[in-house]
Amino acid sequence: MRLTERIYLVGGGELGFGMSSDPDCHIYAVETGTGLALVDAGTGLDVELILANLRFDGLDPERLRWLFLTHAHADHAGGAAAFRKRFGVDVIASTEAAAYLRAGDEEKISLPVAKRGGVYPASYSFRACEVAHELRDGETYQAGEVEFRAYTTPGHCSGMLSFLIEDAGRKCLFSGDTVFHGGKILISNIWDCSLTEYAASLRKLAALDVDALLPGHLAIALSGGSRHIRRANDSMERFALPPNIL
Repeated sequence: MRLTERIYLVGGGELGFGMSSDPDCHIYAVETGTGLALVDAGTGLDVELILANLRFDGLDPERLRWLFLTHAHADHAGGAAAFRKRFGVDVIASTEAAAYLRAGDEEKISLPVAKRGGVYPASYSFRACEVAHELRDGETYQAGEVEFRAYTTPGHCSGMLSFLIEDAGRKCLFSGDTVFHGGKILISNIWDCSLTEYAASLRKLAALDVDALLPGHLAIALSGGSRHIRRANDSMERFALPPNIL
């Protein structure tokens, strides 16, 4: 599903458009001019369906070169190992997420808790994956013609990154699970969810001038993206909680 000149939505589960496995986050493809970049990888439960979506949009999976991960939760990073093994993609993540990925650390990514909550099948396991490059706050990564700028945005979990790119003069933010359409957030009962960090992350993103808000789940805003971010931030600034997506 083409969203902008460069950006396509090629996967997503029941908290989205039903394009791939139910637990999957939104999976985006970015045409960089010299190859394709994915933003998040889904669970890995049905990689073939994601590849079919790429082909349907006229994108050749053999051109996949990069995978940018917003964080290490299984619905976003579980498919990383499969994409790296099959296409040799360079995986890019935060330092914290990279450690969890390399170790295949199911406890650190709160997979047992999520399984008990019915998010994933009991038989699901997280595959370890090597990370080629770690990004810190404000650092950039050049993928072909597209510069990805990373912002550390913990709160939903540790090691969260949001990525900002420019596409035909428009600023597009991949916000992961930090902020969603309508000013919603995602607070979960997991070890590394922090309201204090969440508030700081929303304040940081609210200072950006964003056209498109491309979150990890639910609706997408192709214009006026900053309105949704500021709505969440305004709630936090009033000592209130924004609505939770779950």
